Amino acid sequence: MGKRDLKLHVIVSPTETVIVSAYDEEGTAQACTLAFYMVSSHVPPCVTIAINATHKRKTLQAMLQRNAFTLGFPCADQVREADYLGVESGYNANKLKNIGFTVMHAQTVDAPLINELPLSLECAIVHTVTIGSHMQLTGEVKRIIAEESILDEKDRIIPGKLNPIIYDGEQVQYLALGAKISDAYKPGVDWKKLFDEGVGNE
Repeated sequence: MGKRDLKLHVIVSPTETVIVSAYDEEGTAQACTLAFYMVSSHVPPCVTIAINATHKRKTLQAMLQRNAFTLGFPCADQVREADYLGVESGYNANKLKNIGFTVMHAQTVDAPLINELPLSLECAIVHTVTIGSHMQLTGEVKRIIAEESILDEKDRIIPGKLNPIIYDGEQVQYLALGAKISDAYKPGVDWKKLFDEGVGNE
């Protein structure tokens, strides 16, 4: 099968859709939807987001002013709300009010927590850097709050019950989570054992 060189672009396919929120200088909750999100540390738990800094961004300015943000995970049936928060500007509208989302003050950081999202992280900004068009913000997770309906008996998140929105940047569409294909850390470990025994390539 042949391969082709592609035009340089950022491949964000697939990635989980997240909503970041922060209080602006007037104390109003601002929020926007992002596709640039990743876990960046286990200890302490940290996440890194990236937001386009080439235009004036209400939510970005609010995060920098308060040195904090919350990170929320919308579920698939909230795709319209999530998309709206990504295409509308906080300079033009009270976005959260328009879609009927409400907030409460986070317990550990100076940021708004969106009540309607099933999973949220309260984050204190510990590092920022601008790379090209985007500013990266790393937040140390200070608190995780989740609806009981998406948790198992050990309080671990069940992705299928969270039903997150997956953004496909290549085809420019939203997807639902797919089916399980394997346990993690098992097929590779099993194969490693075979290689260690000298039979893995037979």
